[in-house]
Amino acid sequence: MSIKNVAVAGGTGALGVPIVTELVNSGFTVTLLTREGSTATPPAGVAAVKPVDYTSVESLSKAIAGQDAVVSVLGSLVIGEQVPLVEAAAAPESTVRRFIPSEFGIDTRLTPGHPVGVILGGKTKVVDLLEEKSKAKPSLTWTGISNGHFFDWGLDRHMFGIDAAKRTATIYDSGNEPFQAANLPFIAKAVVATLQQAGGNPADDKTANQYLRIASFLPTQNELLAAVQELTGSADGWTVKHVDSAEVQKKAAEKLAAGDFSVFVDLLSVWQYADGAGHAPDPNSPTFGNTVLGLPQEDFKETLAAKLKK
Repeated sequence: MSIKNVAVAGGTGALGVPIVTELVNSGFTVTLLTREGSTATPPAGVAAVKPVDYTSVESLSKAIAGQDAVVSVLGSLVIGEQVPLVEAAAAPESTVRRFIPSEFGIDTRLTPGHPVGVILGGKTKVVDLLEEKSKAKPSLTWTGISNGHFFDWGLDRHMFGIDAAKRTATIYDSGNEPFQAANLPFIAKAVVATLQQAGGNPADDKTANQYLRIASFLPTQNELLAAVQELTGSADGWTVKHVDSAEVQKKAAEKLAAGDFSVFVDLLSVWQYADGAGHAPDPNSPTFGNTVLGLPQEDFKETLAAKLKK
């Protein structure tokens, strides 16, 4: 049974807009769920805009009536609001057959027990709930999509320890650990490819009740730095500082224990870049999300070149 009608929560943000645009361009009928009182401009092409109370299962149930799938792109600060949305999708009268939660980022199935997992605990609970609901109602399936860093978005915010304008770089340990990253439009393509599989032959669907790890690229910090230096014309005049990931995590964990959640970027950096972290997906594995979805990797130098021209 094909998936045609898709409700998107959080569809006006940095990732939500590319996802909605890709869904519309791929022929899906998109209903945008917006917070009551929101003045955000919806992306072009949406079929309907429905204001909702994200704390009310009743409000959400009415809004997603007749929908085949729900895609949540709700931000980290309101990630708990996915719980009523899952409850609405799992209700006996709901027609929703696929739920894609707002997992976009690192793989939260791996983070419990780690300091960064404390901050991401809300995401973990949502997938746990989806697993529970899908067992109780087999017609409701789910797919988690992990993409690591938001590469194009992160470049504008010096998320990778590299500042081309100031010619500075902060490298964790040796700088040789591959890390997971994806451009926003690539993540949108993964969402569409997931829903296309979900709406196809069930025997060919490898996305149902699965957690997929995708990546536009799997570079190291050193490879990224070398590419930036090449594109900017020289490696001269750069200040490169190496930091010990264990020490960074120790200090960040102490602050987190005191209630300081601002250490998320430090903990995320350790998760991604620390020597031996092993958190990048294996591109040769048959379960690599790109392989499952039929999406080839991209060239990070092309994204870098486009950003550095601005």
